[in-house]
Amino acid sequence: MLNFHPDVAFAIQARLPVVALESTIIAHGLPWPMNMETAVAAEEAIRGVGAVPATIAVINGVPTIGLTRQEIETLAKRSDVLKASRRDLAAAMVTGRTASTTVAATMYLAHRAKISVFATGGIGGVHRGVEATFDISADLIELSRTPVAVVCSGAKSILDVPKTLELQETLGVPVVGYGTDHFPAFFVRSSGLPVSVRIDSPADVAKFLRVHWEMGGGGALIVQPVPESAALAADEFDKALVEAKRRIGNIRGSAVTPALLKALAEVTGGKSLQANRELVIENARLAARIAMAG
Repeated sequence: MLNFHPDVAFAIQARLPVVALESTIIAHGLPWPMNMETAVAAEEAIRGVGAVPATIAVINGVPTIGLTRQEIETLAKRSDVLKASRRDLAAAMVTGRTASTTVAATMYLAHRAKISVFATGGIGGVHRGVEATFDISADLIELSRTPVAVVCSGAKSILDVPKTLELQETLGVPVVGYGTDHFPAFFVRSSGLPVSVRIDSPADVAKFLRVHWEMGGGGALIVQPVPESAALAADEFDKALVEAKRRIGNIRGSAVTPALLKALAEVTGGKSLQANRELVIENARLAARIAMAG
């Protein structure tokens, strides 16, 4: 079922530290050539710490654990790449599609591949206006049932962050603040909301994860803020979001996040893109340090 890059296959068999990376940011999150550059930089950040990167996608109907440079470039350039959450994996496979994997799909495939640490930008969550749309990301359900640590910069700022955290508590998902007492909000360093526990070293995070999984826990969020040099101020982001929503109109479903991120990039003059790039790379580096300590 799974196709492994030789370097990843060797690392898993030898029990070397491996970090999974998602591919939706490549196909749907950032524009060319920043998407390609960011994907390569994230992999290099992981290698720089001593771990092995495994970018995950579905290539011509085959779930693939660890992409070649050419496969990453294909995802970065093609306009017909399917955006696959966990529900879409079987469809992508039987129809032979090439698909990027969301947080939920990447978690599932990483777990199948025996990879327990995964780095991304930010998770999906409860959308604003959920009372009318009931739009809740599959990422939250996957976190409740799949034992993989997701290193990220919190939930995307376009979401209803308080409701997202409330649902994580209900689903039993711990939110570990790495060096922070507050939950980050992707482009913004702090949402002002507390994490469930603060931990300040990769070794202690690895110890926490071992105990969490020994107790039968599912996924865990390890969150760190976007680097201060790239962060947007809270009021700056709020104003940009209002304008971005006006620009995308009534888009719904899985197209909402990519459309909003694109509009935000336009409204902020590219500042949101730079923040996205920097936080992805830093999260990859932290995930590698945790994997090395595991």
